[in-house]
Amino acid sequence: MPGMGSSSGTNSSPIVAAFHSALLRQGALIFVLLVVLFVAWNVFCSWQYRHVSAPGTTTDPSSTPLRSEPQARRFLRISFGLLWLFDGLLQLQSNMPLDLPGNVLRPSASTSPGWVQSLVNFAADTWTRHPTAAAASAVWIQLGIGALLLVAPRGRWSRFAGASSVAWGMVVWIFGEAFGGIFAPGLTILFGAPGAVLFYVIAGVLVALPERAWDGRKLGEIVTGSLGIFFLVMAALQAWPGRGFWHGSVHNQPGTLVGMVRDMASASQPHALSSTASWFASLDQAHGWIVNFVVVVLLAGVGLALIVGGRFLRPGVYVFAGFALCVWVVVQDLGVWGGTGTDPNSMVPLLLLVIGGYLAWRPEPVDAETTLPQTSFDAESRSDGVEAGGRWRQMSPRYSGRLAATIGAATVILIGAAPMVEASTSSSADPLLIESVNGPPALANGVAPAFHLIDQRGHPVSLADLRGYTVALTFLDPVCTTDCPVIAQQMREANQMLGSAGSKVRFVSIVANPTYNAVSTVAAFNRQEGLNTMSNWLFLTGPLPSLRQVWRAYGEEVQNAPAGGMAVHADIVYVIDAKGVTRRAMTADPGDGSADHQSFASLLAQEISQVTSS
Repeated sequence: MPGMGSSSGTNSSPIVAAFHSALLRQGALIFVLLVVLFVAWNVFCSWQYRHVSAPGTTTDPSSTPLRSEPQARRFLRISFGLLWLFDGLLQLQSNMPLDLPGNVLRPSASTSPGWVQSLVNFAADTWTRHPTAAAASAVWIQLGIGALLLVAPRGRWSRFAGASSVAWGMVVWIFGEAFGGIFAPGLTILFGAPGAVLFYVIAGVLVALPERAWDGRKLGEIVTGSLGIFFLVMAALQAWPGRGFWHGSVHNQPGTLVGMVRDMASASQPHALSSTASWFASLDQAHGWIVNFVVVVLLAGVGLALIVGGRFLRPGVYVFAGFALCVWVVVQDLGVWGGTGTDPNSMVPLLLLVIGGYLAWRPEPVDAETTLPQTSFDAESRSDGVEAGGRWRQMSPRYSGRLAATIGAATVILIGAAPMVEASTSSSADPLLIESVNGPPALANGVAPAFHLIDQRGHPVSLADLRGYTVALTFLDPVCTTDCPVIAQQMREANQMLGSAGSKVRFVSIVANPTYNAVSTVAAFNRQEGLNTMSNWLFLTGPLPSLRQVWRAYGEEVQNAPAGGMAVHADIVYVIDAKGVTRRAMTADPGDGSADHQSFASLLAQEISQVTSS
C-alpha cells in the first residue's frame, strides 16, 4: 500500500538539513513574491477607485444579483483543496528525501508488468539522484494546488485550478502509484486500488467543468452511476476465488488481507491505532470467510444503490461512509504513518467523491433573487464579481484579491516544479548526496608525491610536467569490469561539466594492477570507455617497481583478486593544484551501482573548479 511502511533508517543529516534549507530558501522567495502581490493588489484597488469607478457606481459584488456556486462543486473544490494541502504537509517529513523511492515508489510497482516498473523506476531514480530538490518540489506543488483550489475566483481561474489538480494527479498516479496497481495481480479496494490520487484526478476533472454542467442532476447521475459500477467491479474482484481474500490463513500462513494489515500495524504510530489494526488482523485470520463475505455484500449493495438512485441513494451513501471509515482505520491504518505516508490513502478521497456525486444528484432550489440576469457579459465573468465600467471592467475588491491570491498560488506551483523539471533532465547525482554516501572530500595541503611513468602512447610523463594544471588523479585497473569503468566515466562526465575550463585540468589515472599493466592494455581500456577522445586524459603505467613505489606513496594497497585477473585497490581521487599540492582526497567508490551511488561527477567538477580558482 503506497505511503506506508517503516523508515529504512538511512536518513543522512546533511541531506535532511539540505532539504530543510531548500524549503526555507524557496519559502522566503515565495513570501517575498506574496508581499509584492499584496502591495500590487492594494495599489490596483486604489487606482481603480480613483480612476475607474464612476460616481454612483459600486464594485461591491453584493450589489449585483449573483448565482451561487453549485453546492456539489463547492464541496469538491474545498475538500480536495484541503486534501492537497494536507498531502503537501505530509511531504515535509524528514524521511521523504531518502526513503520515498525505496519505501513507496518501487514497492508500488513491484508486482506490475515490466513497462510499468520502468516508468516508476525512472521517477525513483530521478528522486534518488536529487532527493532534496524532488522532495522540496513535491511540498510546494501540492501546497500550491491546494491553495489554488481554495482561493481561485469562479470562472476560468477556478477551472484552471481543477485542471492543475488533474495534471499533477496524473503524474503522481502514473509515476508514484504505478497506475494504482491496476495492472498488478491482487487488485482490491481495501488496499487502495485504483490509487488514491486517481480520485483527486476525477474531482479535478469535475471542478474543471463549466458551471453550466452542474445544472440539474444529470452530472450527479453520471457520477453516482459510474461510482456504482466501480463498486460492483470491486465487489466482483473481492469475491473472485483464488485471490486469497476468503481465507484468513493458508497452510498456517497469514492470508493476503491479514499480512497487509499486520504490515500496516508494524509502522511507527500511536499504540491505540496499531492495536486496532492488529485486532482486525486476528479477527480476519480467525474468520476470513465471514469478513470477506461482509465486504463483498457491502460493496455490491452500495454499488446497486448508487446505480439505482432515488430513495436508495442516501442510504447507500450512509452505508459506504461507515464502511469507508472502518476500512480507513482498521485496514489502511489512516495511511499516514511510517515517516513516508504521502496521503490518507484511498478511502477518504473516495468518500468525498461519493458525497460530491450525491450532492450533485440532489436538486438545488432556485432562488429567484440569486438568478443571474442576462447581460452582455458571460455568466462566469459576472459570478466572478467583474462589472462593466466604461472602457474597463471594474473588479470588486474581493474578486481582485482572490485573483492576486490565485497568481500567488500559481507562483508557488511554478517555484516548486522548476527544480523537479531540472532534476528529471539531469543524469548526475546531487553532489551533497555523493558526500553523504562516500563522505566529504578530505582537505589536504601536502606536496603530492612525485612520479615518473609513461602514458597510453608510451610517452614519459611526470608530475612535474603537469605543473600549471589542476590534476584529478586516481588509480584504475585496466581489466576491471566493475568499479573502475564507472569511475572512469565519472571523470569523463566531470570534464564535460567543466566545459572550456577543462583546458586547465588534467585527468590522470595510474594503473592499479600488478599483472596487467602493459601500454597496450591501458590503450584498450581507453578505447573501450571512450576516453581516447579526451585530450586532457592520461592513463599512466610503467615498470612494476615504479608502479609499486607510486602506490605506496599515495597509500594505495594493490593486490590481485582471488581467481581472477582483476586487482583489489582503494577508489580514491586526489585533486592536486597547479603548484603540485594535494588539496582534496575524495572517495569514489560507486558502491552497488544503484542510483544513489551512480555519479560523483558533479562533486568532482565542483571541487576541481574551487581548486582551480583559488
